[in-house]
Amino acid sequence: MASHTPTTMTRIDLLGLLSAIGLRRVATDLDDILARATKHRWSPQETIEEVARHEQRDRERRSLERRLRAAKIGRFKPMADFDWNWPQSIDRDAIDRALTGDLVASKDNLILVAAQGLGKTMILRNLVHQAVLRGYSALYVEASRMLLDLGSQETPRALDRRLRFYARPIFLAIDEVGYLSYDARAADLLFEVVSRRYESKSIAMATNLAFADWPTVFPNATCVTALVDRLTHHADIVLIEGESYRKREAEQARKARKARKTTAGTTTS
Repeated sequence: MASHTPTTMTRIDLLGLLSAIGLRRVATDLDDILARATKHRWSPQETIEEVARHEQRDRERRSLERRLRAAKIGRFKPMADFDWNWPQSIDRDAIDRALTGDLVASKDNLILVAAQGLGKTMILRNLVHQAVLRGYSALYVEASRMLLDLGSQETPRALDRRLRFYARPIFLAIDEVGYLSYDARAADLLFEVVSRRYESKSIAMATNLAFADWPTVFPNATCVTALVDRLTHHADIVLIEGESYRKREAEQARKARKARKTTAGTTTS
């Protein structure tokens, strides 16, 4: 068998070939990789291993960035800023379990029940963020936005496509259930989303109403009992009680402004 001697490519041709076969990060950093290989006298296998690791790290980074964009989290405060001592009642163990990823792994649900201003949205956004960091696909969405999206679909095929969109992420966080009232069709659409995820993928939901009051959100809807039943089966239900964080922050800001005015007045007198 005749031996094959590879032809030497020009640098431009090599970079083009690397990009063509999907090694775009290696193509960008090739000079640095080759310089380190020369400096440390890597063997051919060590050099190839570094090329593979370099590309893998970059693909993991790009995958994380894509999943973070798709999650629609927006800006949020980290859980390190959450004041666990402020609520009069909160099941921290259940929330910690969700934050560690155990909830998603076990395909369970989490329901946060609290009045406005007690950190429900902050918790949901952090749950989505942690799920993404652990390699899961995730999505944060307000109930009103999701139901408006589903309700605006004009054909059964378009509706099914959007229902599959909300069924697809491994973890789905639905916020602000209970702030607006919806018709029976909206209740049916929410039931359909929950049903498609039932016992297969996790949902975290935040509501300001006890389940007994959900008929006021979905008046005349016959599926409310079945909806609650599927949501709460295999679910941690966390009741958060206390005064509003935002009310406290507003009061603190008011006192700070008053103190500054008092200080300024004392200085000028």
